[in-house]
Amino acid sequence: MSLRTNVPARPSPVTIDRKAAIAAYKERKTIAGIYVVRCAASGEAWVGQAPNLETIQNRIWFSLRQGSHTCRTLQAAWNAHGEASLTFDECERLEDEESAYVRNALLKERLLHWRGELKAEAI
Repeated sequence: MSLRTNVPARPSPVTIDRKAAIAAYKERKTIAGIYVVRCAASGEAWVGQAPNLETIQNRIWFSLRQGSHTCRTLQAAWNAHGEASLTFDECERLEDEESAYVRNALLKERLLHWRGELKAEAI
């Protein structure tokens, strides 16, 4: 019976690629900003803020498909008119901020501006 001791294990190429992919994911830049969801059938609009504009539409559409979105009027528009009548657009992208506090304060300020500008409900 032979036991191999003190032999360093070689990382497989898959492990190295996986670690590189994870590191790249963690280092990616996110773009915070303000977005609007509009219903063509009813003319309603909803405005929201997001720390990452690239992922927010998927999150909203998923919760609407599940029937569990927290904004009741948006969920009602989805249920009444369907996915095809809703559109998602970016209103504004924010510059990269070092401080999360400053970014969040700016997001709140810009959300209020766009709600008034578009006469929209907050998401």
